[in-house]
Amino acid sequence: MLHLEGITKRFGTFIALDGITMDVPPGQVFGLLGPNGAGKTTLIRIITRITGPDEGRVLLDGHEMGPDDVARMGYLPEERGLYKKMKVGEQSLYLAQLKGMKRIDAQKRLKDWFERWDMGGWWNKKVEELSKGMAQKVQFITTVLHEPKLLILDEPFSGFDPINAELIRSEILRLRDTGVTVMLSTHSMPSVEELCDHIGLIDKARLMLHGNVREIRRQYSDNTYRFEFKGNRVALANALSFTGELIDAQENGEYSHARVRLAPGVKLNEVLRQLLPSVEIHGVQEEVPRMHDIFIKVVSETQPETVAQGMTE
Repeated sequence: MLHLEGITKRFGTFIALDGITMDVPPGQVFGLLGPNGAGKTTLIRIITRITGPDEGRVLLDGHEMGPDDVARMGYLPEERGLYKKMKVGEQSLYLAQLKGMKRIDAQKRLKDWFERWDMGGWWNKKVEELSKGMAQKVQFITTVLHEPKLLILDEPFSGFDPINAELIRSEILRLRDTGVTVMLSTHSMPSVEELCDHIGLIDKARLMLHGNVREIRRQYSDNTYRFEFKGNRVALANALSFTGELIDAQENGEYSHARVRLAPGVKLNEVLRQLLPSVEIHGVQEEVPRMHDIFIKVVSETQPETVAQGMTE
Protein backbone atom coordinates (compact mmCIF):
# COMPACT_ATOMS: atom_id res chain seq x y z
CA MET A 1 0.00 0.00 0.00
CA LEU A 2 2.69 2.47 1.06
CA HIS A 3 6.07 2.73 -0.62
CA LEU A 4 8.85 5.04 0.57
CA GLU A 5 11.58 5.65 -1.96
CA GLY A 6 14.89 7.29 -1.03
CA ILE A 7 13.45 9.56 1.68
CA THR A 8 16.07 12.05 2.87
CA LYS A 9 15.48 14.95 5.27
CA ARG A 10 18.00 17.46 6.58
CA PHE A 11 17.75 20.17 9.20
CA GLY A 12 20.71 22.39 8.44
CA THR A 13 23.74 20.12 8.57
CA PHE A 14 21.90 17.47 10.58
CA ILE A 15 20.64 14.48 8.57
CA ALA A 16 17.38 13.24 10.11
CA LEU A 17 16.65 10.64 7.42
CA ASP A 18 19.19 9.22 5.00
CA GLY A 19 17.75 7.54 1.90
CA ILE A 20 14.97 5.51 3.56
CA THR A 21 13.39 3.02 1.16
CA MET A 22 10.80 0.56 2.44
CA ASP A 23 7.36 -0.90 1.83
CA VAL A 24 4.39 -1.05 4.20
CA PRO A 25 2.24 -4.02 3.04
CA PRO A 26 -1.54 -3.47 2.79
CA GLY A 27 -3.87 -4.84 5.44
CA GLN A 28 -1.14 -5.55 7.98
CA VAL A 29 0.34 -4.02 11.14
CA PHE A 30 3.75 -2.51 10.41
CA GLY A 31 6.04 -1.66 13.33
CA LEU A 32 8.19 1.45 12.92
CA LEU A 33 11.01 0.94 15.42
CA GLY A 34 14.13 2.73 16.55
CA PRO A 35 15.76 4.42 19.54
CA ASN A 36 14.91 7.98 20.51
CA GLY A 37 16.15 10.44 17.91
CA ALA A 38 16.44 7.83 15.16
CA GLY A 39 14.13 9.71 12.77
CA LYS A 40 10.80 7.89 13.26
CA THR A 41 8.71 10.98 13.99
CA THR A 42 10.27 12.87 11.08
CA LEU A 43 9.37 9.99 8.76
CA ILE A 44 5.79 9.93 10.05
CA ARG A 45 5.47 13.69 9.47
CA ILE A 46 6.62 13.21 5.90
CA ILE A 47 4.12 10.38 5.31
CA THR A 48 1.29 12.51 6.74
CA ARG A 49 2.42 15.52 4.66
CA ILE A 50 3.04 17.69 7.71
CA THR A 51 6.46 18.29 6.19
CA GLY A 52 8.13 17.28 2.95
CA PRO A 53 11.31 15.36 2.17
CA ASP A 54 14.38 17.01 0.71
CA GLU A 55 14.77 13.99 -1.54
CA GLY A 56 12.66 10.94 -2.38
CA ARG A 57 8.95 10.35 -2.66
CA VAL A 58 6.02 8.67 -0.92
CA LEU A 59 3.71 6.47 -2.99
CA LEU A 60 0.26 5.34 -1.87
CA ASP A 61 -1.36 2.53 -3.85
CA GLY A 62 1.11 3.09 -6.68
CA HIS A 63 0.76 6.84 -7.11
CA GLU A 64 2.72 9.69 -5.60
CA MET A 65 0.90 10.90 -2.54
CA GLY A 66 -0.95 14.20 -2.81
CA PRO A 67 -3.12 16.43 -0.60
CA ASP A 68 -6.30 14.44 -1.32
CA ASP A 69 -4.72 11.28 0.11
CA VAL A 70 -4.53 12.78 3.60
CA ALA A 71 -8.27 12.15 4.01
CA ARG A 72 -7.56 8.42 3.69
CA MET A 73 -5.27 8.51 6.74
CA GLY A 74 -5.75 8.59 10.47
CA TYR A 75 -2.87 9.87 12.61
CA LEU A 76 -2.58 9.66 16.38
CA PRO A 77 0.57 11.60 17.34
CA GLU A 78 2.59 10.89 20.46
CA GLU A 79 1.91 14.44 21.65
CA ARG A 80 -1.72 14.29 22.72
CA GLY A 81 -3.93 17.38 22.63
CA LEU A 82 -7.62 18.13 23.13
CA TYR A 83 -9.33 21.43 23.93
CA LYS A 84 -9.78 21.18 27.68
CA LYS A 85 -12.82 23.46 27.98
CA MET A 86 -14.84 21.74 25.25
CA LYS A 87 -17.26 18.92 25.99
CA VAL A 88 -16.17 15.49 24.82
CA GLY A 89 -19.05 15.00 22.39
CA GLU A 90 -18.77 18.52 20.97
CA GLN A 91 -15.04 18.15 20.46
CA SER A 92 -15.36 14.73 18.86
CA LEU A 93 -17.93 16.05 16.40
CA TYR A 94 -15.72 19.02 15.60
CA LEU A 95 -12.69 16.81 14.85
CA ALA A 96 -14.82 14.45 12.73
CA GLN A 97 -16.11 17.35 10.63
CA LEU A 98 -12.54 18.59 10.12
CA LYS A 99 -11.90 15.22 8.47
CA GLY A 100 -14.78 15.75 6.06
CA MET A 101 -17.54 13.84 7.81
CA LYS A 102 -21.11 15.12 7.88
CA ARG A 103 -22.29 15.99 11.36
CA ILE A 104 -25.16 13.49 11.32
CA ASP A 105 -22.91 10.64 10.18
CA ALA A 106 -20.23 11.56 12.70
CA GLN A 107 -22.75 11.69 15.53
CA LYS A 108 -24.10 8.24 14.69
CA ARG A 109 -20.64 6.65 14.53
CA LEU A 110 -19.53 8.38 17.72
CA LYS A 111 -22.59 7.16 19.59
CA ASP A 112 -21.83 3.62 18.40
CA TRP A 113 -18.19 3.85 19.53
CA PHE A 114 -19.07 5.43 22.89
CA GLU A 115 -21.64 2.71 23.56
CA ARG A 116 -19.27 -0.09 22.53
CA TRP A 117 -16.49 1.25 24.78
CA ASP A 118 -18.85 2.00 27.70
CA MET A 119 -18.28 5.77 27.38
CA GLY A 120 -21.89 6.91 27.12
CA GLY A 121 -21.65 9.03 30.26
CA TRP A 122 -18.70 11.01 28.89
CA TRP A 123 -20.52 12.85 26.11
CA ASN A 124 -21.33 16.00 28.08
CA LYS A 125 -18.22 15.99 30.26
CA LYS A 126 -15.53 18.59 29.67
CA VAL A 127 -12.19 17.23 28.50
CA GLU A 128 -10.49 18.67 31.59
CA GLU A 129 -12.60 16.30 33.72
CA LEU A 130 -11.11 13.23 32.03
CA SER A 131 -8.09 11.28 33.15
CA LYS A 132 -5.16 11.01 30.76
CA GLY A 133 -6.18 7.52 29.73
CA MET A 134 -9.80 8.52 29.17
CA ALA A 135 -8.73 11.47 27.03
CA GLN A 136 -6.51 9.18 24.96
CA LYS A 137 -9.45 6.85 24.33
CA VAL A 138 -11.38 9.81 22.94
CA GLN A 139 -8.45 10.72 20.70
CA PHE A 140 -8.12 7.17 19.44
CA ILE A 141 -11.80 7.12 18.48
CA THR A 142 -11.59 10.44 16.66
CA THR A 143 -8.50 9.17 14.82
CA VAL A 144 -10.30 6.12 13.38
CA LEU A 145 -13.85 7.49 13.15
CA HIS A 146 -13.65 8.43 9.44
CA GLU A 147 -12.55 4.84 8.65
CA PRO A 148 -9.09 5.57 7.24
CA LYS A 149 -7.34 3.05 5.01
CA LEU A 150 -3.96 3.93 6.53
CA LEU A 151 -3.77 4.36 10.30
CA ILE A 152 -0.60 5.75 11.88
CA LEU A 153 -0.26 5.39 15.66
CA ASP A 154 2.69 6.92 17.53
CA GLU A 155 3.13 5.23 20.95
CA PRO A 156 -0.61 4.47 21.25
CA PHE A 157 -0.26 2.56 24.57
CA SER A 158 1.49 5.34 26.47
CA GLY A 159 -0.32 6.14 29.70
CA PHE A 160 -2.88 3.34 29.47
CA ASP A 161 -3.58 0.87 32.25
CA PRO A 162 -3.41 -2.84 31.25
CA ILE A 163 -7.18 -3.11 30.68
CA ASN A 164 -7.37 -0.15 28.30
CA ALA A 165 -4.09 -1.10 26.63
CA GLU A 166 -5.65 -4.47 25.83
CA LEU A 167 -8.73 -2.67 24.48
CA ILE A 168 -6.54 -0.69 22.07
CA ARG A 169 -4.58 -3.81 21.05
CA SER A 170 -7.80 -5.66 20.27
CA GLU A 171 -9.08 -2.71 18.25
CA ILE A 172 -5.86 -2.50 16.22
CA LEU A 173 -6.17 -6.18 15.33
CA ARG A 174 -9.86 -5.77 14.48
CA LEU A 175 -9.08 -2.86 12.17
CA ARG A 176 -6.31 -4.86 10.52
CA ASP A 177 -8.71 -7.72 9.93
CA THR A 178 -11.10 -5.35 8.14
CA GLY A 179 -8.33 -4.37 5.70
CA VAL A 180 -6.89 -1.28 7.39
CA THR A 181 -3.12 -0.84 7.10
CA VAL A 182 -1.68 0.14 10.49
CA MET A 183 1.74 1.74 11.05
CA LEU A 184 2.65 1.45 14.71
CA SER A 185 5.55 3.42 16.16
CA THR A 186 6.51 2.03 19.55
CA HIS A 187 9.37 1.21 21.92
CA SER A 188 7.47 -1.75 23.36
CA MET A 189 8.99 -4.90 21.88
CA PRO A 190 6.33 -7.22 23.40
CA SER A 191 3.71 -5.17 21.53
CA VAL A 192 5.73 -5.61 18.33
CA GLU A 193 5.81 -9.40 18.71
CA GLU A 194 2.12 -9.52 19.58
CA LEU A 195 0.78 -7.15 16.92
CA CYS A 196 3.19 -6.56 14.07
CA ASP A 197 3.41 -8.55 10.85
CA HIS A 198 6.31 -6.52 9.40
CA ILE A 199 8.79 -4.01 10.86
CA GLY A 200 11.21 -1.35 9.79
CA LEU A 201 13.98 -0.45 12.25
CA ILE A 202 15.61 2.96 11.85
CA ASP A 203 18.80 3.95 13.63
CA LYS A 204 20.82 7.11 13.11
CA ALA A 205 18.63 8.13 10.16
CA ARG A 206 19.14 4.87 8.25
CA LEU A 207 17.01 1.79 7.75
CA MET A 208 18.77 -1.08 9.54
CA LEU A 209 16.13 -3.86 9.37
CA HIS A 210 13.07 -4.30 7.20
CA GLY A 211 10.83 -7.29 6.68
CA ASN A 212 8.52 -9.92 8.12
CA VAL A 213 8.78 -10.26 11.92
CA ARG A 214 8.89 -14.06 11.90
CA GLU A 215 11.51 -14.14 9.16
CA ILE A 216 13.67 -11.56 10.97
CA ARG A 217 13.50 -13.51 14.23
CA ARG A 218 14.42 -16.66 12.33
CA GLN A 219 17.29 -14.82 10.62
CA TYR A 220 18.80 -13.92 14.00
CA SER A 221 18.32 -17.41 15.46
CA ASP A 222 21.61 -19.14 16.42
CA ASN A 223 20.31 -22.73 16.18
CA THR A 224 19.88 -23.14 19.94
CA TYR A 225 17.34 -25.60 21.38
CA ARG A 226 16.03 -26.29 24.86
CA PHE A 227 15.72 -29.99 25.73
CA GLU A 228 13.63 -31.47 28.54
CA PHE A 229 15.09 -34.85 29.50
CA LYS A 230 15.58 -37.58 32.08
CA GLY A 231 19.04 -38.93 32.64
CA ASN A 232 22.61 -37.92 33.37
CA ARG A 233 23.68 -34.56 31.97
CA VAL A 234 27.26 -35.79 31.50
CA ALA A 235 25.88 -38.61 29.37
CA LEU A 236 23.92 -36.03 27.39
CA ALA A 237 27.02 -33.88 26.86
CA ASN A 238 29.07 -36.87 25.74
CA ALA A 239 26.33 -38.09 23.39
CA LEU A 240 26.30 -34.74 21.58
CA SER A 241 29.71 -35.61 20.12
CA PHE A 242 30.27 -33.34 17.09
CA THR A 243 26.60 -32.56 16.52
CA GLY A 244 26.17 -29.85 19.11
CA GLU A 245 27.46 -27.92 22.12
CA LEU A 246 25.95 -28.11 25.60
CA ILE A 247 25.56 -24.50 26.75
CA ASP A 248 24.08 -25.27 30.17
CA ALA A 249 21.95 -27.84 31.98
CA GLN A 250 19.78 -27.62 35.09
CA GLU A 251 17.87 -30.11 37.18
CA ASN A 252 14.28 -29.06 37.81
CA GLY A 253 12.25 -31.64 39.69
CA GLU A 254 11.42 -34.77 37.72
CA TYR A 255 13.00 -33.51 34.50
CA SER A 256 16.25 -31.76 33.68
CA HIS A 257 16.63 -28.98 31.11
CA ALA A 258 19.53 -28.39 28.78
CA ARG A 259 20.32 -25.69 26.23
CA VAL A 260 22.14 -27.05 23.20
CA ARG A 261 23.54 -25.15 20.24
CA LEU A 262 23.59 -27.31 17.12
CA ALA A 263 26.77 -27.43 15.07
CA PRO A 264 26.65 -25.67 11.66
CA GLY A 265 24.74 -27.71 9.10
CA VAL A 266 23.46 -30.23 11.66
CA LYS A 267 19.73 -30.99 11.71
CA LEU A 268 17.71 -31.51 14.89
CA ASN A 269 16.89 -35.11 13.96
CA GLU A 270 20.58 -35.95 13.84
CA VAL A 271 21.05 -34.64 17.37
CA LEU A 272 18.03 -36.59 18.61
CA ARG A 273 19.43 -39.82 17.14
CA GLN A 274 22.66 -39.15 19.03
CA LEU A 275 20.92 -38.41 22.34
CA LEU A 276 18.14 -41.00 22.53
CA PRO A 277 20.35 -44.01 23.38
CA SER A 278 21.83 -42.07 26.34
CA VAL A 279 18.95 -39.99 27.80
CA GLU A 280 15.16 -39.93 27.70
CA ILE A 281 13.93 -36.88 25.75
CA HIS A 282 10.54 -35.47 26.82
CA GLY A 283 10.46 -32.20 24.90
CA VAL A 284 12.38 -29.98 22.49
CA GLN A 285 11.84 -26.29 21.76
CA GLU A 286 13.86 -23.96 19.56
CA GLU A 287 14.96 -20.69 21.17
CA VAL A 288 13.98 -17.96 18.73
CA PRO A 289 15.33 -14.53 19.75
CA ARG A 290 12.88 -11.90 20.93
CA MET A 291 12.53 -8.64 19.02
CA HIS A 292 13.85 -6.91 22.14
CA ASP A 293 17.14 -8.82 21.83
CA ILE A 294 17.35 -8.20 18.08
CA PHE A 295 16.73 -4.48 18.65
CA ILE A 296 19.53 -4.37 21.22
CA LYS A 297 21.91 -6.26 18.94
CA VAL A 298 21.28 -4.10 15.87
CA VAL A 299 21.31 -0.75 17.63
CA SER A 300 24.29 -1.56 19.87
CA GLU A 301 26.44 -1.97 16.78
CA THR A 302 26.12 1.76 16.13
CA GLN A 303 25.58 3.27 19.59
CA PRO A 304 26.49 0.83 22.35
CA GLU A 305 26.60 3.46 25.07
CA THR A 306 22.97 4.52 24.60
CA VAL A 307 21.30 1.37 23.34
CA ALA A 308 19.00 0.91 26.31
CA GLN A 309 17.71 4.52 26.41
CA GLY A 310 14.04 4.81 25.61
CA MET A 311 13.50 1.04 25.64
CA THR A 312 10.67 -0.55 27.62
CA GLU A 313 9.92 -4.20 28.17
